[in-house]
Amino acid sequence: MNVSLKMKEDPETDKAFGWVLEMYAYAIASALHGVRHILRKDFMLQPPWDLETHNKYIIHYTYGCDYNLKGELTYGKIGEWRFDKRSHLRGPPPRNLPLPPPGVPESVVTLVKMVNEATANIPNWDTP
Repeated sequence: MNVSLKMKEDPETDKAFGWVLEMYAYAIASALHGVRHILRKDFMLQPPWDLETHNKYIIHYTYGCDYNLKGELTYGKIGEWRFDKRSHLRGPPPRNLPLPPPGVPESVVTLVKMVNEATANIPNWDTP
């Protein structure tokens, strides 16, 4: 926490790292305390760029997923089918999101299924 606060209090450092400051503060603090990590190339996937979920441990949901109805990525352009966390800034996504059209990569289908599973099982999900 002290490393994070030091970095945040320094205007130049705060500006340089921006919204990822906390992640870098953790890495720096870990190194200062001798914490060692084993990096795994197959640890995480990021839909829509990573297509398969096989042998991955987590889904890092960063990018919007925009596709046409043929299952083709329309990145940079809002697709006919869309799942983007930025579409839900004012509230949580609804339950039972529509699944993507055929042809969309497994990683995107899995992400939407997992969100649907979570929202179906969280009590009062859509109750203000």
